[in-house]
Amino acid sequence: MEDENLFRTNYHTHTFRCHHAVGSDEEYVLEAIANGYKVLGFSDHACWEYNSNFRSGIRMDVSEFDEYKKSVLALKEKYKDKITILLGMEAEYYPMYQEWLLEFCVEQEIDYLILGNHYYLSDEYGIYFGHMPPRYLNAYFDTCIEGLRTGMYAYLAHPELIMRNEYMEWYDVVEEGFQKICLECARLHIPLEYNVLGMQANRKSGVEQYPHHKFWEMAASFGCQAIVGMDAHDPKDLNASLYEEAVAYLESLGIEIVKTIEPVNYEYLQDLQWIDE
Repeated sequence: MEDENLFRTNYHTHTFRCHHAVGSDEEYVLEAIANGYKVLGFSDHACWEYNSNFRSGIRMDVSEFDEYKKSVLALKEKYKDKITILLGMEAEYYPMYQEWLLEFCVEQEIDYLILGNHYYLSDEYGIYFGHMPPRYLNAYFDTCIEGLRTGMYAYLAHPELIMRNEYMEWYDVVEEGFQKICLECARLHIPLEYNVLGMQANRKSGVEQYPHHKFWEMAASFGCQAIVGMDAHDPKDLNASLYEEAVAYLESLGIEIVKTIEPVNYEYLQDLQWIDE
């Protein structure tokens, strides 16, 4: 029987198509195998079919998706005896585009989405929650919860993203907002991501943004589940020692660590949407 402590998985992996990650898709797979991962999920920043002429500089374009899918599925077949590979995306919650996203997930047979709540309503408007005017604070918490309630997302990535704002401190309103997120994730049994790329950034800068110890102490007290997300933008980000460091910290808090996620049934969600209408 395989030692559970040696069972490593990562569902948060980017590719060069997002314009701020490096390395080939195969390099990520080979690095994952070398570091003992049993599952590698590719989850590059989701493409969106915008209503405007907006072109994002931090995500793949719809026109690039077919090649992304073809590459991931080819690697899945090539390395099927060594590692399980999944096709996913990291996507925001954009109410006006959710129907399009759901149809896209069904048509493209996406295995899962990660909720990466980066922008308010759409990145077309340029309101990035990691560098936002304070008046959007509650919008961050509200859209996280609304997104989670759709059932479309396997887990919530870097839930403390707003701590990247230079003015942000652990104010009462911040604590209350995070409490709402923890309560909802506990209720829905949706894991919260302990983001290892953020852990590396904290160490390099000497400033605690995310992961934030107060958030994780809170998550543990609310009985939330955690998942380790490497948020790999470079194959080297899959370093096993970094993964184990994150696991050790979460274990010290007594929080339940989820290592595998079930693929999301987007056809079922689409059927539910049709019934609701």
